[in-house]
Amino acid sequence: MHTEFALTLSCPNRPGIVAAVATFLFENRCNILDAQQFDDLESGRFFMRVLFNPVDDTVTLDGLKERFVSAAEPFGMTWTMRDRAERRRVMILASKFDHCLADLLYRWRSGELPMDISAIVANHPVETYAHLDFRGIPFHHLPVTRETKLEQEAQLWDLIKTTGTDLVVLARYMQVLSDGLAAKLTGRCINIHHSFLPSFKGARPYHQAFSRGVKLIGATAHYVTSDLDEGPIIEQDVERITHSDGAEDLVRKGRDIERRVLARAVRYHLEDRVMLNGRKTVVFAA
Repeated sequence: MHTEFALTLSCPNRPGIVAAVATFLFENRCNILDAQQFDDLESGRFFMRVLFNPVDDTVTLDGLKERFVSAAEPFGMTWTMRDRAERRRVMILASKFDHCLADLLYRWRSGELPMDISAIVANHPVETYAHLDFRGIPFHHLPVTRETKLEQEAQLWDLIKTTGTDLVVLARYMQVLSDGLAAKLTGRCINIHHSFLPSFKGARPYHQAFSRGVKLIGATAHYVTSDLDEGPIIEQDVERITHSDGAEDLVRKGRDIERRVLARAVRYHLEDRVMLNGRKTVVFAA
């Protein structure tokens, strides 16, 4: 398998950005495999994702990163460059509802999601998930109450640090993260919201939707911020609803949407396809 690197960058838009990146890669003996870009006319920022590979074995990622600094500085770029073979460490947080957890485990084991699971953390005991296969995955039961929330989050943060976790996924984790923890996890914590935001927020969204006679229901995957359910949206999807669907039909269909929306959002993040753009995201599709 050949070595493949991913470069993502954003900066104020101005002429010459693409030329500078292409020239840098050419002069450093690299071949561009795929390039996507977006100019946000509203914010005046430019976003780019480039996949490339070195044409000889003397080219190293560390060397490229060191030399790219001089190319990035004139444009004020915020950028990352990484080896796509490097698997990110992902921690999955779950509560009683386990359909998203089960789906992520399946996609991980089947090779669809290229990641290493650093831990599964739940506020319910492991017996709750007796039907799931946790072999080879550390499991941590961190119960939480209103009175113990800060203590529990301190334990969670220590676990994130000690396991070298790169991404935290809230797989229907029915706890609201504190502002402090949300800030620490900016851009690396994905939540699945069981509704098509911004409609039907809060508890029992499918029942709210049923009572309103909706014809579409959906789910939203977004980055977690201190503003509850207001983080930058990564992915959304919907299902058609008819007058013959009851509330439980909406719940059943909703679970299917949640699974696929969360899985896509996680995959996009792992593949360096998502870039923050203020309260929004730029998602370079596959």
